[in-house]
Order: sequence, then C-alpha cells, then structure tokens
Amino acid sequence: MNVTLLIPARYGSSRFPGKPLAPINGKPMIQHVYERASLAKGLTNIYVATDDERIKSAVEGFGGKVVMTSPDAASGTDRINDAITQLGLKDDDLVINLQGDQPLIDPTSIEQVISLFERHPGEFEMATLGFEIVNKAELDDPMHVKMVFDNNNYALYFSRARIPFGRDTQDYPVYKHLGVYAYTRRFVQTFAALPLGRLEDLEKLEQLRALEYGHRIKIAISAFDSIEVDTPEDIRKCEQRLAVD
Repeated sequence: MNVTLLIPARYGSSRFPGKPLAPINGKPMIQHVYERASLAKGLTNIYVATDDERIKSAVEGFGGKVVMTSPDAASGTDRINDAITQLGLKDDDLVINLQGDQPLIDPTSIEQVISLFERHPGEFEMATLGFEIVNKAELDDPMHVKMVFDNNNYALYFSRARIPFGRDTQDYPVYKHLGVYAYTRRFVQTFAALPLGRLEDLEKLEQLRALEYGHRIKIAISAFDSIEVDTPEDIRKCEQRLAVD
C-alpha cells in the first residue's frame, strides 16, 4: 500500500502568525513534526504542503520535501487535495494528514491509523485518532475537540462541547480528537467536492462534513496524547514535555 503523509502548514494565523516556524528548543516546529512523522513505519513519502516560501525554505533547509499549494485553498482538506493532485497519487493510495501544529506526535499513533486500513480493507475510506482525556481542564475547553463513537469505533459526533453529557454522573470516560487523519486519495477528492456542512459551519470542525453527508469515520484510540500548538504558551508546554522526555 502506497502511504503518503502530508503536513499542511500555513504561515498566517490570527492567534499565532508564523506558527510553523516558531522555535522549539532551537528547531522550527515544522521540523519537529516532520522528524517525528519520519519515525513512523509504513510510510512511502512525507511532504510539507504549504503556500509560503518561508516555510518551504525552512523545510528544505533541514532536508525535508515540500509540495507548494495554492494560496487560495479554503481549508486544510483543499490544501491536501491540491497537493495529492500534484503528486499524481492513485485512487486507492492512502493519505495521512498530520496537522502541522503537533510537534510531539507519537509515531505509533500514525502507525495505528495506517493499520486500520490494513486490517479492514474496503470497509471505510476515512479514519482518525482519539485519546481519553486525563487532564480535567480540557473537558470544557472548546480548543480540545471531544468525540463520541459507536461500539464498532465509528464516529458519531465531534464537538467543542463536552460529549457525552452525564446527567447523573461525572464518572465516565471522555475522548478528545487528535489531529491525524487518514483517507484514500479517492475520498479526499469526494470530500473536497462536498458543500460546507451546517454542523461543520456551527462548530468550525471540518470532519463533521463527512458525517453530515453520510460518510463513516473509523476511530483508533491512541495511548499517547499530543499537544496541539495554538498559542505561544503551548510552545513552552512542548519544551517542558521534551525536557521530561
């Protein structure tokens, strides 16, 4: 199975401009993401997908590969679709979309989503990761997206609110979504052609578009959390974690 991992990265960010190039222990964040991803088994290629020459220069500076995408890409999936079109991937090739703000992603988490497609061929065309929340402060933090799934580990819903809501108890597991997606090249094209979903627009969560239009998303539960960098304070959290590791 041909497996291409893409790391979408854009320079502009309303909360943290230039985020991919923010230094973590002396290396740009995008380099940490790239190097972590390169440790995962089963990958054919890794590329950073960007429309910014500064990011391109930084990635090529540490020996990484880049595919330049259109600055008009409306979403991360549109950037991924642009990249894989340029790369000439085949319909059944597997695409891993690793968000460029996850410098501490565990490589085995990437391997988990790949293995879902190996163990369940043809049953679904999109998969992602979850992690059981251990930090209670994350339960009601809208920056940490929560998720619920059925008995076969297919997603039922994603939300910035706490789901499920325990009416009579608070003693139950709550899972958050980790920003790693896997899908066939064919499904990326299908997804990118779908209109904006109503729930997607309300929650500002792109993965809801797939559910709204009747597509299934398989879930793998990771044993490893991954800090998503949204603010400069998150950079300090990453450096603290790396100091412990």
